[in-house]
Amino acid sequence: MLLQEAVQLLDPREGALIIDGTLGGGGHTEALLERGARVLGIDRDARALEAAAARLARFGERFTPVQGEFGEALRLAGAASVDGLLLDLGVSSPQLDVAERGFSFMKAGPLDMRMAADGETAAELIARVPEQELADLIYAYGEERFSRPIARQLKARLPRTTLEAVEAIKAAVPRRAWPKELHVATRTFQALRIAVNRELEQLDRALGSLDALLKPGGRAAIISFHSLEDRAVKRAFRALCGEVDDSALRGLPVAKAAPRFRALSKKAVIASEAESRDNPRARSAKLRGVEKLS
Repeated sequence: MLLQEAVQLLDPREGALIIDGTLGGGGHTEALLERGARVLGIDRDARALEAAAARLARFGERFTPVQGEFGEALRLAGAASVDGLLLDLGVSSPQLDVAERGFSFMKAGPLDMRMAADGETAAELIARVPEQELADLIYAYGEERFSRPIARQLKARLPRTTLEAVEAIKAAVPRRAWPKELHVATRTFQALRIAVNRELEQLDRALGSLDALLKPGGRAAIISFHSLEDRAVKRAFRALCGEVDDSALRGLPVAKAAPRFRALSKKAVIASEAESRDNPRARSAKLRGVEKLS
């Protein structure tokens, strides 16, 4: 998704070391390797790593797969500075397509949602947290205005499968209030997935490490799919570029830090009409990039 746009933003030279922090199926990494770069591909999903390693075997030692979380990119790179970082946030198509992973509200499967094989499942999270905390989680991560009745239904039913969770959500939201362009369970499933995989925590850690991770002239390109991610990326990039955050109090003097980065585009790059038509997920994708100054 936004493959050519992301590669163009990173503009890797021959031999450059790029971290693909969300390896997934390996499509972005393949494009970077074809440009002559070396790539350290990170993913929590052992199955994704295995499939990508097979797909990219022809590139030999220029591709290194590593199991881990992209928030740990600096540590996984051996604390060495790199020429680029690519993040394609959210769930990958292979994960959505496999019902047993529990990411899709359209497929029957266990209510799992884990990107790795360990840790708490979505069903276990629902059972563990108090109702109010669950409602807050659904509201914060899914921006779901019916978070309280949804949490009440989920706690009452304690679903173990995806379709049981969907039925609980449908029972909680008045039929007249179901969104026209989204499935009624979309926002709740998003919130549960983000919570299970600590996705925003990982993003904050990755953004906080950019200055140490990138060489002078190094670039970061991040593709996000919902407003929570995009706001975090936009805010962090503005700070790195020395811009005053919008939350600064108006009328008060604010000391601006000397910019250490520059933005690679004035606005977020979005998918072309053709890509959006061929892949509905691309409609919500936003790509932003920064370059570390010398």
